[in-house]
Amino acid sequence: MSMVRNTREAMRRDRVFRFLEPSPDFARPVDTSHGPILYVEDVSVRFDGFLALNQLTLSVDEGELRCIIGPNGAGKTTMMDVITGKTQPDEGKVFFGQNVDLLRLDEYEIARGGIGRKFQKPTVFEALTVFENLELSMASDKRVWSTLFFRLRPEQRDRIDEVLDLIGLLEHHEHVAGSLSHGQKQWLEIGMLLMQNPRVLLVDEPVAGMTGEETERTAELLVSLAGSHTVIVVEHDMAFVRSIARRVTVLHQGSVLAEGSMSQIQNDPRVIEVYLGDEA
Repeated sequence: MSMVRNTREAMRRDRVFRFLEPSPDFARPVDTSHGPILYVEDVSVRFDGFLALNQLTLSVDEGELRCIIGPNGAGKTTMMDVITGKTQPDEGKVFFGQNVDLLRLDEYEIARGGIGRKFQKPTVFEALTVFENLELSMASDKRVWSTLFFRLRPEQRDRIDEVLDLIGLLEHHEHVAGSLSHGQKQWLEIGMLLMQNPRVLLVDEPVAGMTGEETERTAELLVSLAGSHTVIVVEHDMAFVRSIARRVTVLHQGSVLAEGSMSQIQNDPRVIEVYLGDEA
């Protein structure tokens, strides 16, 4: 009977994590030797006549921490949908490094290939422990029989402990994920993405609903990830953006309105008019 339950659990994991297996489309390393790690060129997306993205062009360097801001309807979510394969643009190009055309890949292939996305609402396995969430998210063979007889190797356990420490949940590793605070669930989901060793992390409004202390800790976490990962943060909380910003891109009506340091953005009359207003 135990064997049956284990097999069913293995099959469930197989369905959930198939997209995490290495993709043949990424047999060659992503080439960033002479350009950005992410390049979006003249991308346009129309929904029932509405132009969500209007010839959007931007690039992000490897190891960069980039903040994307803009008013509602500026195209921020659509931009992330295009990068991760959820939405196909009507025109334009999107490249991961110089050799991977993201528009030729499915959503699951992009996730497997090194681009992780964290949505605003955390999606963790609430009935499992923090440790088990990270274990299930580990980049490894998730097919039924491999999962059924899987045993953690010492280096894999060390990697989980490393991520637990990084996200500030080492002391909570035996806690059921459903018992965590909102902020802790956000950190756990970031940790689950990190277990896949992504080159690029897309993080959508990470501090929405957080306490001040959780917001500060999240800022420290994202800053610490830059360099070893490319981190793209979409956020409305301008105080938070100011605390982490290195380079900021402002979207408006589906295009890049302005780009530069936080100081440059705060003093740009166009940005003040359409977005910052009194916050500048």
